[in-house]
Amino acid sequence: MRGKLKSHIKSKSIVNLILSIIVTVVMVARFLRADYYSVFLCLLTLLLFNIPLFVEKKLRVDLPKELEAIILLFIFSAEILGEIGSFYTHIPWWDTMLHTLNGFLMAAIGFALIDILNNSPKFHITMSPMFVAFVAFCFSMTVGVVWEFFEFGMDYFTLTDMQKDRMVTDISSVLLNPTGLNDEIIIRGIQSTTVTLADGSTYVIKGGYLDIGIIDTMKDLLVNLIGAVVFSIIGYFYIIGRNNGVFAKKFIPQLQEKEVNADKESKQDKAVK
Repeated sequence: MRGKLKSHIKSKSIVNLILSIIVTVVMVARFLRADYYSVFLCLLTLLLFNIPLFVEKKLRVDLPKELEAIILLFIFSAEILGEIGSFYTHIPWWDTMLHTLNGFLMAAIGFALIDILNNSPKFHITMSPMFVAFVAFCFSMTVGVVWEFFEFGMDYFTLTDMQKDRMVTDISSVLLNPTGLNDEIIIRGIQSTTVTLADGSTYVIKGGYLDIGIIDTMKDLLVNLIGAVVFSIIGYFYIIGRNNGVFAKKFIPQLQEKEVNADKESKQDKAVK
């Protein structure tokens, strides 16, 4: 049993080890280039890699090795490949993929939180499978919305571009209506946009009109919704057929065995009383 546990821990940490080595190499290379922002991102990534360990040690929750690997790869893909490697700009679907995966992962975490409470003797309300799946969906969407708030705040106050801009050739706005009425003015086939600066100089944006983040935000929330719905459905069928949910178990954190035994003892004590 002890040997099996060691093997399990080793198989779960090898992904962390490999990714940590890669991040460290990238950090050293960026430091030699005096790219201190990238060095900061590497340090942040290494810190985030400790989240699974923190969850297992402090919260006494066992993360399936598949879920842990996905979380680590998600962090690596977002910070190292996406930001430092510029995958967000070089690969158009990169951001969409990560937000879809984020919706899936956050639904899994939200589902696990409710499912653990649902099976704990300390919690005296038993929730239906449909309600648990719904809460998981809401948890995922809430995290997605809060993240979009964060992106907007960073872009607004520090002039970053976390909400990736997009070129559009058609716009519709009531602000362009000279009469002041609530009737939109539609402009189609925009080829370029000229921006006049305070000093009188101009900057020409070729390709159309530059949409500042709103399309990216709505797209991110939409794919987050898709990921949340997919896992909520998986979680629902996992509850109603718990013993057959082999696939779902790969993504749902569980209480560690000693915590489960403590809960069982608590139930038995209550039954005796």
